[in-house]
Amino acid sequence: MLPVHSPPNLYRGCALSAETNGSGAPSDLALRVVALFVILVGSTLGALFPVIGAYGCRALPRGCLDAARYLGSGVIIGTGFIHLLAPGIEALGSPCLAPAWRKYPYALGLCLASILAIFVLEIATVRGAAAHLAKSAAQRSPSYDTPLQADDDTAGDNTARIVGVAVLEFGAVIHSVLIGLTLAADRKFKVLFAVLVVHQVFEGLGIGARLASAAGLSARVRVGGAVVFGLSTPVGMAVGLAMRTAYSADAPGALVVSGVLDSLGAGVLIYTALVELLGREILFNEELMKGPARKLAAALGWVFLGCVVMALLGKWV
Repeated sequence: MLPVHSPPNLYRGCALSAETNGSGAPSDLALRVVALFVILVGSTLGALFPVIGAYGCRALPRGCLDAARYLGSGVIIGTGFIHLLAPGIEALGSPCLAPAWRKYPYALGLCLASILAIFVLEIATVRGAAAHLAKSAAQRSPSYDTPLQADDDTAGDNTARIVGVAVLEFGAVIHSVLIGLTLAADRKFKVLFAVLVVHQVFEGLGIGARLASAAGLSARVRVGGAVVFGLSTPVGMAVGLAMRTAYSADAPGALVVSGVLDSLGAGVLIYTALVELLGREILFNEELMKGPARKLAAALGWVFLGCVVMALLGKWV
């Protein structure tokens, strides 16, 4: 077992930071409460926009939805590397923790473990769904092999997409809750708030675009997923405000928890972005790979734009 707490004589500055970090001025509380609702609206609308645009009474043009989907893919990649993995490395390598934490790159190890775990989970889920469909279809019409094989492939692909969306939603929600906790207690609140609104809107677009494009999901599930994402950061902020005098992002326990969750969440988002989003949506998309070069260039441009936006926001968040 690794010791969580650092020696008091060596890292007394961390203790002082922990004592002062959560004690914000009372006059600032009203602004933080207002910010909670602003972020709630921004995150939820960002996630709902692609879903409503795809299935509303006035559906958006396909080009707009494709742009949102590819932009969202870039946002998710940038979030995994810049907003989860980097903070995880920083937290678990903090001088406020015991020296044993800095003898091994635990954040990278946890990220790797998360990637492998999601990979195994997806294999098991897809194989199980395909086997179940093949068995039930064979009982109905055992004489037609080719249609059954096609159905089996389609079911496996749809199951993989659903699993990918579920995993992506989980990683994004954990990330957003941690952001809310930090924002509620951070002394640089005004700068972070402005940047975080943009951050959450773009990440919401990414989540909503995946929900809108995933086959096999009902409208209720799509809308519910968008709403859950929209609620995640405000929930974290509400908890942070309630614990404002006790919670400190610099406390050893908080550093370990946030570092572990950030590292695991980074693996989830990185795997999902590279395999489910870039892999399935671009590399194995015959319409893009065999179609006009300008269409592929546009898709890549949106992906790169999403990555660049999140990389720039990483300076503050």
